[in-house]
Amino acid sequence: MDYETLKLIWWLLVGVLLVGFAIMDGHDMGVGTLLPFIGRNDLERRAVINTVAPHWEGNQVWFVTAGGAIFAAWPLVYATAFSGFYWAMMAALWALFFRPVGFTYRSKIHNATWRSTWDWGLFIGGAVPPIIFGVAFGNLLLGVPFHFNDLMMSTYTGSFWALLNPFALLAGVVSLGMITFQGANYLMMRTEGDIYRRARTASMLTGALTLVLFALAGVWVASSIDGYVITSVIDGNSQPDPLFKTVAIKEGAWMLNYNRYDWAIAVPVLAFIGLGLGVVFAQLKQAGLAFWSSSLGCAGIIGTAGVSMFPFIMPSSTDPRSSLTVYDAVSSPLTLGLMLGATVIFLPLIAMYTSWAYKVMWGKVTTEFVAANDKTVY
Repeated sequence: MDYETLKLIWWLLVGVLLVGFAIMDGHDMGVGTLLPFIGRNDLERRAVINTVAPHWEGNQVWFVTAGGAIFAAWPLVYATAFSGFYWAMMAALWALFFRPVGFTYRSKIHNATWRSTWDWGLFIGGAVPPIIFGVAFGNLLLGVPFHFNDLMMSTYTGSFWALLNPFALLAGVVSLGMITFQGANYLMMRTEGDIYRRARTASMLTGALTLVLFALAGVWVASSIDGYVITSVIDGNSQPDPLFKTVAIKEGAWMLNYNRYDWAIAVPVLAFIGLGLGVVFAQLKQAGLAFWSSSLGCAGIIGTAGVSMFPFIMPSSTDPRSSLTVYDAVSSPLTLGLMLGATVIFLPLIAMYTSWAYKVMWGKVTTEFVAANDKTVY
């Protein structure tokens, strides 16, 4: 493969890993977000927890793998993003710390205050990271205030509070709604009785809300947010150098790919279809179809951001020339090739052992089951 092909493949693969994270780790984060509201007593909350607790660590592989892939495939993006979004990323990690401790220790002590505290800790661990990730994507569409000097050292000139602008907060709410919708549909598949009915109601509400807010975000991007365009010649096989290009900021530039590539419009359409069908199937009490539909919605939402920004990964609002793209933020051909070989081997293995684990431990989790196995379940 030539260098340009490897660059494009890794743009696609990072997107696949992010979608896998949203679908797999997303549904257990969504369950955590719904935990204090779906479960009305201790037994119900334990039933909710036990739908995801045996699997969450395996699902976390998608998150770790996506982070590792960005580090290895796009080192400049990794370094610049963690520098600029440092406190936001730390807040996401601190929130994630509640999950392993909460799942492990929540039910060890028969104390109402102890258990309620960890229930809200699991809520924080489920709700805060997707909000932060959505806010980060929103800021990428707006442009991030950073620039490189001649030694390729990046300098971030923004602040944590500047990240919390209206559009980025809207993107954060879309992300939270998408994840919560996914979690509600998963709960519908794994529970029954009152928990099932509350999960179904949550699914219809969060699905409809996500659809409306995603549409609002799309209108906002198309009408009010300037995008970025490379105005110099692109040589996909050249050695990476972010400063060896010229970039212009233009009105409506994030919509250009939908005119340039006929297939691109299918990505946001997939998001709307997935979200809409998810709500319809939840209304029809078809939990499995609702879950797979919301999974398509997750893929469509994340894919829409990627397709709209392509070839940009991390645009710079203070020095457009410093913007990082698919073509100039990547590792060497050898690194990309070795990583591709590893991915071809290990990604199917991850999918297979995940499928096997769910098949072995599949079934309805009821309050009766939790009460009968008080000492052995989470």
